[in-house]
Amino acid sequence: MSIHPSAVVSPSAQIGPDVSIGPFCIVESGTSIGSGCIFESRVVVKEGTSLGANNHVYEGAVIGGLPQHVHVPDRPGRVVIGEGNTIRENVTVHRALISEHSTTIGDNCMLMVGVHVAHDCRLGNRVIVTNNAMLAGHVHVDDRAFISGAAGVHQFCRVGALAMVGGQAHLVKDVPPYVTVDGLSSMAVGLNKIGLRRAGYDQAAIRELMAAYRVIYRSGLPWEELLEQLRIRFPTGPAALFHEFLSTSARGIVSERRAPPGATIKLRDAVEDEPAIRVKFG
Repeated sequence: MSIHPSAVVSPSAQIGPDVSIGPFCIVESGTSIGSGCIFESRVVVKEGTSLGANNHVYEGAVIGGLPQHVHVPDRPGRVVIGEGNTIRENVTVHRALISEHSTTIGDNCMLMVGVHVAHDCRLGNRVIVTNNAMLAGHVHVDDRAFISGAAGVHQFCRVGALAMVGGQAHLVKDVPPYVTVDGLSSMAVGLNKIGLRRAGYDQAAIRELMAAYRVIYRSGLPWEELLEQLRIRFPTGPAALFHEFLSTSARGIVSERRAPPGATIKLRDAVEDEPAIRVKFG
């Protein structure tokens, strides 16, 4: 174990073997640091925080700060972080609101510069959140999702597994698994095919996911009928995750940017004696 002389480490903090704590770091009491963790300079790990093994935390990160809430409880919850994560400069991760709850980050995630993870968020494994993205309270991000720079995710929203969220998107609804969201419009624009291929999905699996995507976004079915079609047509395999995710959505899902079949747009305003010209899609 290596602790820089300028670091302030509570004697009651649980520090594992082979931990490196750099200059001007602060590790408070009531914390647990797993073996092989590396803290660069000015890292602050506050009370109620647990980190697993082999996490690398960079300059200025603050892990375990109090929730940003108008009614901060006397006994807030914890922050629990898994193993092998990279937490870059000036990241902030806040404790849960209720003492029995935790803000959780899984294994092998990367949180890039300036990312904020608010109270009660849950991040799965191998999640990547890039510079200055903001996750509000109670946001859930599933395994291998990718959230691009400066994106903002509204409280209680969910981002499904292997979803790709574009830069500067503003999400107020759930993002289904495997779906790409365009940053400019904050709408779905198809599957995250590059991410799927990198994750080892073959062409047959991707075709099945595309068929399920068309049911969701292009069938025009009412919500309950849509869910039933997903349940019947895709009972197993990767596409079965669509029904599981959508059937538990409380906020609804992001819309698709592509105009649905049969939609019309007004090209110019009508005058008193001439109807508006309209163009039909599909």
